[in-house]
Amino acid sequence: MRRAVLREAAKRFPWLANVTLYGCLFAGGDLAHQLMAHKERLDWQHTRNVAVVAITFHGNFNYFWMRALERRFPGKSAGMLFRKLLLDQSFASPLATSVFYTGVSFLEGKEDIFEDWREKFFNTWKTGLMYWPFMQFLNFALMPLHMRTAFMGCCAFLWATFLCFSRQDGDGTATVALAFIMDPRKTLEDMREARLARKRKRTQREN
Repeated sequence: MRRAVLREAAKRFPWLANVTLYGCLFAGGDLAHQLMAHKERLDWQHTRNVAVVAITFHGNFNYFWMRALERRFPGKSAGMLFRKLLLDQSFASPLATSVFYTGVSFLEGKEDIFEDWREKFFNTWKTGLMYWPFMQFLNFALMPLHMRTAFMGCCAFLWATFLCFSRQDGDGTATVALAFIMDPRKTLEDMREARLARKRKRTQREN
């Protein structure tokens, strides 16, 4: 019964259902990261910032992007699937990653909103190439158009957990993220020491 209601809602109100679900799952990824990091207090402001970026940009962009790809490359033939995947990973994925890093930094009021982007974008994009092409292949091949953004949101729950870890504690690589899963406290300590070392080097260069 519930599934039928959800499917009907997605068909009748596709934009609202897809964008809302995408934003909630993305924010849930941030909460998952904070819980895994065993933080003393949940940073609800950071979760809010992640949700704002996810709803205002990621959810809306992906909703219309999925439809634009289907109009330009209709169908599920091998050639059409390849074109969709190629364009998605070469254009949409770098754009979405860039907006996440700069958007959250902007909402936090950071003086240099491109700092995280400069340090972590390329590693994050490379890590995404090990995850998103497979998820998007399933999306394009199996999901109806009106459910594709929602499916991306489900995949983005795990990806958002990784992104939030990378932005706050990691370096955008899968290696550090896996180390964090195995031993969160040691990994966080190592990453904090590495950040302090980088700051000391920058300070020395400036002086």
